[in-house]
Amino acid sequence: MDKENALILWFDQITIEDVPCVGGKNASLGEMYQALTGKGVRVPNGFAVTAGAYRHLLTQGDTLEKIKSILADLDTGDMDNLAERGRKVRTMIRNLEFPDDLRKAVIDAYRRLEDQYGKDVDVAVRSSATAEDLPDASFAGQQETYLNIHGAEDVIEACGRCFASLFTNRAISYRVDKGFDHFSIALSIAVQKMVRSDLAASGVMFSIDTETGFKDAVYVTGAYGLGENVVQGAVNPDEWYVFKPTLKKGFKPIIMRKVGEKAIKMVYTEDAKQPTKNVPVPDSDRRRLTINDCEVLELARMACVIEDHYSSRAGHLKPMDIEWAKDGLTGELYIVQARPETVHAIKDLTKLVKYVLKTQGEVIVAGKSVGERIGRGQAHIIKEAHMIKDFRKGEVLVTDMTDPDWEPIMKIAAAIVTNRGGRTCHAAIVSRELGIPCIVGTGNGADAILDGEEITVDCSQGSTGYVYRGLLDFEVQETDLASLPRTKTKITMNLASPEQAFEKSFIPNDGVGLAREEFIINSYIRVHPLALLRFGELKDTEVKRKIYEMTRGYENKADFFVEKLAEGVGMIAAAFYPKPVIVRLSDFKSNEYANLIGGAQFEPSEDNPMIGWRGASRYYDPNYKEAFALECRAMRTIRDEMGLTNVEIMIPFPRTVGESRKVLATMAEYGLKQGENGLRVIGMCEIPSNVILADEFLDVFDGFSIGSNDLTQLILGVDRDSELVAHVYDERNEAVKRMVKQVIEVARRKNKYIGICGQAPSDYIEFAEFLVECGIQSMSLNPDTVIKTTLAVAALEKRLGVKA
Repeated sequence: MDKENALILWFDQITIEDVPCVGGKNASLGEMYQALTGKGVRVPNGFAVTAGAYRHLLTQGDTLEKIKSILADLDTGDMDNLAERGRKVRTMIRNLEFPDDLRKAVIDAYRRLEDQYGKDVDVAVRSSATAEDLPDASFAGQQETYLNIHGAEDVIEACGRCFASLFTNRAISYRVDKGFDHFSIALSIAVQKMVRSDLAASGVMFSIDTETGFKDAVYVTGAYGLGENVVQGAVNPDEWYVFKPTLKKGFKPIIMRKVGEKAIKMVYTEDAKQPTKNVPVPDSDRRRLTINDCEVLELARMACVIEDHYSSRAGHLKPMDIEWAKDGLTGELYIVQARPETVHAIKDLTKLVKYVLKTQGEVIVAGKSVGERIGRGQAHIIKEAHMIKDFRKGEVLVTDMTDPDWEPIMKIAAAIVTNRGGRTCHAAIVSRELGIPCIVGTGNGADAILDGEEITVDCSQGSTGYVYRGLLDFEVQETDLASLPRTKTKITMNLASPEQAFEKSFIPNDGVGLAREEFIINSYIRVHPLALLRFGELKDTEVKRKIYEMTRGYENKADFFVEKLAEGVGMIAAAFYPKPVIVRLSDFKSNEYANLIGGAQFEPSEDNPMIGWRGASRYYDPNYKEAFALECRAMRTIRDEMGLTNVEIMIPFPRTVGESRKVLATMAEYGLKQGENGLRVIGMCEIPSNVILADEFLDVFDGFSIGSNDLTQLILGVDRDSELVAHVYDERNEAVKRMVKQVIEVARRKNKYIGICGQAPSDYIEFAEFLVECGIQSMSLNPDTVIKTTLAVAALEKRLGVKA
C-alpha cells in the first residue's frame, strides 16, 4: 500500500510507524486497534484523513506562499501580533475548497463507517499533527477537536476547521518555542465513532503518577459526560490510584478513591452548529463516584496493557497518557486516545531535587498541586481571554480555568493558580511540561487572591498545594543519588502522610520502619470508630449530622473507616513495595480519641492519658474490641485484596507478655494471624518492662522496634509533653543508652528483628552512631534526615570495618 500518497487510511491499516503519514494520535489509535483489541483494549473504529490530504489541500494555487508571507514578521511575544497572524492563516485555510478527489475520499470513508455503525453515525473529528505526542513534546491541546458530528457534509466542514487549527495561536507559539518549522509539520485528522459517554462518564488516566513520576501506579480521573471538560479543566474530576504490580497478579489494589466536584457535564444537542453543551450535574450524582471499582480496575488493566505494549516496542519503559470513555448505551469502556507521557519519561532519576519553604505564611487558598516546585510573584487575575495581552513575565497567573490559547503567557508565568480542573487538565499538563508550579481546583482562588498582591505558590508538600500571602523565601536542595553509599544498617523511614509516600519513595531507603495510623485517622477519617459502629446510639444531633454527611454512599458506616484506613496505609505500602512497611496500629490516647468526631461519648476522662488506656490495652478490651476489629479488617484488605503483603504489623505500648498474647489472639480472631501469608508482628519496645523481659516478649513477637520517645520518658520519669522538665528529657542519657544496648543484644542473640523508630537517631547523629556500634539492624528516620544520617552511618561502618 502506498501510504504516503493515500488520502484516507483506516485504523486497521495504520501502526505507530506511520506518524509521518497520519500524525501521532492516529498512529497510536491504529497501533492499538490492530495490536491490542485482542488483549482487551477496546478502541472505536475510524479512519485517518492523512497528512498527504492536508498537503494536497494547501498546494492549491499559492496558498503556502501566502501563509509564509503572513508569518514573515511573526512575533510570538506580542499577543496582538500573534493573534492577528493566526486568525488570517486560519481564515485562509477554512475558505479553501476541498479538491474533488479529497472530498470524495472523505465521503466514501464516512459511508463505510455508516455501514458498520448505522446511518448518520456520530463521530469525533480530531486533529492529529505529525509532530504530536513526541517523547519530549506532547503538543497536547494545540489543535481542535469536534464532537457529535453527523453526516458527510458536516464531517468535511469539521475537517476543514481541523486543518486550519494547525495555526491556532497556541500551536504557532508552541512550535516556535520547541524549534519546529511551521511548514515541516502537517496535520492529519482522526474521524472516529463516538462513544456515548454523554450518557455515562469519561476521563484521562496516566500509567505513572503525574506529579512524582512514581512508575508503579495508574492514576485515573473521571467525570460525567464527554471528556472535553476533564481535558480542559472545566470540572474537578473523581480520582483513583491503582497499584500496577499486584494488579498484574490478579489482586484489586485501588489504593485511593476521591470524589470530585463534577459540577457540570458535556452532553449532545440536536443543533448541528452547536452539537454539544454543558448542563449541571444533580447534587446526588456529584456526591458519588462516576464509575465503580470493577470499572476502575478494568481501566487500569487496559493502561497496563497499553504501557507494556509501547514499552516493548520502544525497548524501555514508556509511560502513557490515555483518554477513556464509557458508553452509556452498552456500559462498555473504551480507549479513545493514547500518547507518551512527556515529563517524567525524560526525568533524571539520579538526582533528587527538593524545593523547601524556609518560612511559613498565611494560607489564602489550597488546591491540588501540580509538580513539586515553589514559585512566587505578583498575582495577575485574568477573567476574560482579552485580558491576556496585559500579562507580564514573572507574574502569577490566577484564573478560573486556562484556555489552550493562553499557552504563550503560561510559559512566562512564575506560577499558575486555577479555580477548576484536576491533575490531568490543560493547565496541569502545560505547567508540568514547562516546569512551572501550578495549583488547580482551588474553588475560589480567583476571588480570594487580590489582583496585584504578592503571593507564593507552594507545590512542595505533597498532593495539596498552598497559596501563601507574601513572597516567602525558599531553597532548592539537590542530591546526587548515584554517589550515595549503601550501608549494612538498613535505613528506613518514618512516614505518616499517604500524600507524600510516592515522593518520599525516591529517597534511597530500605522500606518504612514506622507508618503511623493516627495521621490517616485524623486527616482522612476524622470520626471515632465507635461512633460509626454505634451510629444509632449517638446522642449529639450535630455530630450525627456531620457523620451522616461524611459517610454518604456507605450503607454500613463502619465500611467508611475500613476503606479510608486501607487506602491510606495501602498508598504507603504501595509506594515502597516490595520493601517492608511496618504499620503501627492506632496509638491515640483517650483525650486524642475524644477529639475525633463522636469520640466524646465513648471515651473516659483520664488524669494522665499518656500512661492510661492506650495502645495494646485497648485492642482486647470489651469496651473497644469491636473498633479494633475495623483496623484488622483494613489490614486484611491491604494484604489479601490489594496483595500488599509487605505490610507488617506493629503493636504499640505492650505492657506485659500476657497482654501481648491477648492482642495476638484478638488479631487472629479477626483474621490477622501471625505467620499466615508471611505476616510478621513486631512489638514496640518503649516501656522498661519490654527491655527487662525482652527474652519473654520476643518469644511472642517477631521482633522489636525501639520507641525511644516513650522509652526515654519512662526510664527518666519525665513527662515529655511538660516544658517544666523538658531540660531533663534526653535520649542520650546513659540510662537510656544502656537499656537500648541491652535489648539490641537480646534480639540479636535470639535472631529476631531489632530496629528503632523513635526520634533520637533523626535528631542526633551521635545517637545513630551509637546504635550502629550496638549492632542495630534498622534505623527508621524522618525523611528529611535520611541522606545526612546515611552518610554518617556509612562513614562509621567504614571505620568499624563493617561491609555493606
